[in-house]
Amino acid sequence: MENTLKYTTEPPKDFKQLLILYESLGWNSLNLTANDLKQMCNQSWYAIYAFDEQQLVGMGRVISDGVITGIICGVCVLPSYQSKGIGKKMVNRIIEHCEQNKVIPQLMCVEGLESYYKALGFEKFSIGMKKNINR
Repeated sequence: MENTLKYTTEPPKDFKQLLILYESLGWNSLNLTANDLKQMCNQSWYAIYAFDEQQLVGMGRVISDGVITGIICGVCVLPSYQSKGIGKKMVNRIIEHCEQNKVIPQLMCVEGLESYYKALGFEKFSIGMKKNINR
């Protein structure tokens, strides 16, 4: 499988693949469409995709001002491809892109993922907060 994996900044031809990925993780509580996800990715400062042949198996992106801070979000891997290092490779490529552009990579994650990101060199620095809105 490792030989068939390709990491690229080229988005999928069909964002229904990303919708399937999001839904497989239970991430579509906002009822996003494939077009919403396409817009989300296209408006990101940086996005990376992992493909096995033509199948999208992972994605991660950064929203940024391109100068100071880049917020890593949406790092996801299809459940059947998890624990194979795909997420780690995507995050490392994201970090590399941020460093090349002198942008500080930051992220928010659930507590259960804190040790995962610590192993990738991140450190806890703040309390995250959010405001729910009606959509």
